[in-house]
Amino acid sequence: MAGCVLAIDQGTTSSRAIVFDSEFHPISVGQQEFPQHFPKSGWVEHEPADIWTSTLRVCREAMGKAPQEGADVAAIGITNQRETTLIWDRSTGEPVYNAIVWQDRRTADFCAKLRADGLEETFTAKTGLLLDPYFSGTKIAWLLDNVEGVRARAERGELAFGTVDTWLIWQLTGGKVHATDATNASRTLIYNIHDNAWDGDLCRHLNIPMSLLPEVKDSADDFGSTDPELFGRAIPILGVAGDQQAATVGQACFKPGMVKSTYGTGCFAIMNTGTKPVKSNNRMLTTIAYRLNGETTYALEGSIFVAGAAVQWLRDGLGLIESAGDSQALAEQADPNQDVYLVPAFVGLGAPYWDADARGAMFGLTRNTGPKEIARAVLQSVGYQTSDLIEAMQADWPEAEQPVLRVDGGMTASNWTMQFLADILGAPVDRPTVPETTALGAAWLAGHKAGIWPGPDSFSNEWKLEKRFEPRLEEPERVKRLSGWRDAVKRTRSTQG
Repeated sequence: MAGCVLAIDQGTTSSRAIVFDSEFHPISVGQQEFPQHFPKSGWVEHEPADIWTSTLRVCREAMGKAPQEGADVAAIGITNQRETTLIWDRSTGEPVYNAIVWQDRRTADFCAKLRADGLEETFTAKTGLLLDPYFSGTKIAWLLDNVEGVRARAERGELAFGTVDTWLIWQLTGGKVHATDATNASRTLIYNIHDNAWDGDLCRHLNIPMSLLPEVKDSADDFGSTDPELFGRAIPILGVAGDQQAATVGQACFKPGMVKSTYGTGCFAIMNTGTKPVKSNNRMLTTIAYRLNGETTYALEGSIFVAGAAVQWLRDGLGLIESAGDSQALAEQADPNQDVYLVPAFVGLGAPYWDADARGAMFGLTRNTGPKEIARAVLQSVGYQTSDLIEAMQADWPEAEQPVLRVDGGMTASNWTMQFLADILGAPVDRPTVPETTALGAAWLAGHKAGIWPGPDSFSNEWKLEKRFEPRLEEPERVKRLSGWRDAVKRTRSTQG
């Protein structure tokens, strides 16, 4: 059993659990999708029970499928969809409402009002974030103000708030531990990333009682142990990080200037900026990459709301493909003389635009445009959006060298998509041998805290390249394509600002 760690990877559309051995290899996996709920346009919710029961099921599945050496794991690490917001009763564990998912845009008007009141700079200076429905703070406020009886119960100290990691820790420990880590706290809009503490002034601006909030710990820390009835014995929970920060760790991006980009439901690029936060002038986010032994490492982050979700739209919304893997085959057959652009603003535009009211649009359609060209536009949109992020990061931190982009997530399995990404960035793209970097990062945090996995330097040396994609597109063609993309985005914006 020595060295084996169970990583819980609770994502937006599915829950997974992976057992890693002492060589950092995944030896067993459990995975289950769960339903998405869309009560109104722009609203996205999950049943809290679905998050928990699917997580418990996949943990048992992964441990049950592991060979004997990994069945009795030494520690658990958790990584999770960030910003998704839950409130529940401290005594019964019953949620007061569904989980409001990070993609949800219902608080756009509230965010606009806060901006109109001149508060965005106040929030940004303390949290590194922008006033956008993406983050947890305004979701908490919505629950307090729109679900009957919730505010009064919260003010009496009867309720607990948490992002998904906190909800899972609560469930795993039988309600004994109400905690989060610094990376997840940094995404709530009410956590001061400079002081590493919940901010009373920001809570007052959003009218959030601080009694709701969990204890904030390091990313590698003691988060309690599981209820023995769940897995037959108590297992310590020793690592927690939001999914993008966990992927940063799993990609061994421990040095300032290193960049990773994860392609799942959305796309998230993070650049390690070291122990000092870099203020963005280009509407990137300044956030916490990880906190180890009380020392905070910061990052610049760009968030794209729709990446793999656009491929799901091809499959489920348009019925153009039967499985996500079919998108590459279609794209390869597209007419090279058609320049079709998809701006996938299905739930607004993320960085660097932050336009909650924008909605998706497609440009360049002709009578000859068909499924192949649409599929190509969907895959290319991921590269174009990533280019926007990297360009903004480089403008914010010009001393950083042209990065080699380390990539992970489901979409990276497509060689065509990764080659286009390298072409449109004009920079190399590296895909690792272990694609499960988000889960691996959570596992490393727990294994390192348990004293059975090595420190950052030794772990970095274990990172291995599976394939490097070198840019092949001529610069004039790259500039032309990016110009077409920016024109498409401009036409999609809800305002011309």
